[in-house]
Amino acid sequence: MPYTAPVSEFTFLMEHVVGLPRVAGTERFAEATPDMVSAILTEAGRLADEVLAPLNRGGDLHPAHLENGVVRTSPGFADGYRAIAEGGYIGMSADPDYGGLGLPMVLTTAVNEMIGSACLSLQLNPLMTQGQIEALEHHASDDLKALYLPRLTSGEWCGTMNLTEPQAGSDVGALRAKAEENGDGTYAVSGQKIYISWGDNDFTENVCHLVLARLPDGVPGTKGISLFLVPKYIPDADGKPGKANDLKVVSLEHKMGLHGSPTAVMQYDGATGWLVGKPHGGMAAMFTMMNNARLGVGVQGLCQAEAAYQQALDYALERKQGRSPVEGGTGTILDHADVRRMLSEMKAEIFAARAIALANAAAIDMASATGDAAWDARAALLTPVTKAYGTETGIKVAQMGIQVHGGMGFIEETGAAQYLRDVRVTAIYEGTNGIQAMDLVARKMMDGGAAMFALLDEVDQTAKDAGDEGARLLAASGALREATEKLVAMEMNDRFAGAVPYLMAVARVLGGHFHLRAALTDEARLKLARVFLNRLLPEAHSLLAQAAAGADDLYALSAEELSA
Repeated sequence: MPYTAPVSEFTFLMEHVVGLPRVAGTERFAEATPDMVSAILTEAGRLADEVLAPLNRGGDLHPAHLENGVVRTSPGFADGYRAIAEGGYIGMSADPDYGGLGLPMVLTTAVNEMIGSACLSLQLNPLMTQGQIEALEHHASDDLKALYLPRLTSGEWCGTMNLTEPQAGSDVGALRAKAEENGDGTYAVSGQKIYISWGDNDFTENVCHLVLARLPDGVPGTKGISLFLVPKYIPDADGKPGKANDLKVVSLEHKMGLHGSPTAVMQYDGATGWLVGKPHGGMAAMFTMMNNARLGVGVQGLCQAEAAYQQALDYALERKQGRSPVEGGTGTILDHADVRRMLSEMKAEIFAARAIALANAAAIDMASATGDAAWDARAALLTPVTKAYGTETGIKVAQMGIQVHGGMGFIEETGAAQYLRDVRVTAIYEGTNGIQAMDLVARKMMDGGAAMFALLDEVDQTAKDAGDEGARLLAASGALREATEKLVAMEMNDRFAGAVPYLMAVARVLGGHFHLRAALTDEARLKLARVFLNRLLPEAHSLLAQAAAGADDLYALSAEELSA
């Protein structure tokens, strides 16, 4: 599947829309000079285009499989992984003390998008490792950091996240996995975990699992959960993989998509593990990894949107069908109004989702560099929006890509359907999009909406700077401000009933904001901004009407009536 990394688009967004110069102006990220950023983006784009994109279709057609207890990965994935690791892309934002580059998360986010657009099944592996690195940096002991972080950062070893159990999906507190002290500073971890992305592979020396389990004195629910680092091979005195741990891959899931990414059922039978963080403090440590992954998964949705859009545009520019209604047009289906509508909306959605994700990453960087609580609040607010809107954009754009192809989109050989099959799970894992929306209207509104209002102040300023072009945005921002004021006064279940439309309304308003900021810098971008402002932003008003409806009408229908 051909793919061309949008390096110039990342450069523009970073320099003129999401504030990379401000990030690079801090002492912590002073090394992120324009020349360095350009070099990294260019080289990562080349890797994505030339090395990784050719692997994507093969991963779909020749899935990872379990053979005599050993996971065999898709053809070429081992070489692709080594190219990612040797390029330093796994540890871009990791601590330099352990071999990382210490670069801004906004740059890592752009690179992750390019790698994921090229081959999402493979990109899942380093994404999980990046999240584990961050969790260990924040919560592990110095001894664990010294042993594991250099090897994870280099890509010699890789990491996973083990939360879900058959009876404990979104309700993580219902887990049954247990851990008991061995008396030597280690723990015996037992239990079964499901849906473990890249639970094993045949190309890294070790696979390091972060596993949630309950100590004997752990209370029921999430407050009694602890986090353990459980490696596939127990490191020896020299830090090299030693004897096999008491864990195994029971099976691999047969999935709708992401066939090249092995999703494992993992069994732990008294496996040796080390406590990460404090006893019963597992959820706090795991949320560090999950929040990293939520940004990453939002970008996974976005990256599939970009790849699907590129293929759909290429097809539209080649396919001749019917008489062109445009004098002097291309003579292809691109001339037809509805095809033009689909492609224009696809491009407008991608820009908005990408800008939100990069702004989220830039807020994380500013919080890290300055310690300013306002930046922490901004990053926290944008995380569920990035995850949910990015993945919904991926699904929408991939679906529209099939539609642009017409009947050929339904034929597997074109590859158009793979993008939809691969991206669909992103709205489910790392917390469903409904859970993201509930988080936005509950935990992220514990400040009474202060972080949201601060963000809307910036939106309003952009709208005013844009003059007449900003009128629609100013109206939508005002409606969102009013809706937020009402939301924080609602009972929680009424908030939850309208949480998803509320989140999508936020994304619509932020999309308009970033489109206009881009147009204020580059007038040529006003054309795409108008597509968003005229065709997509107006949805914010109907979404906010849904958000204000409360829960009564939903519960008025009984279970029997829903079944009738």
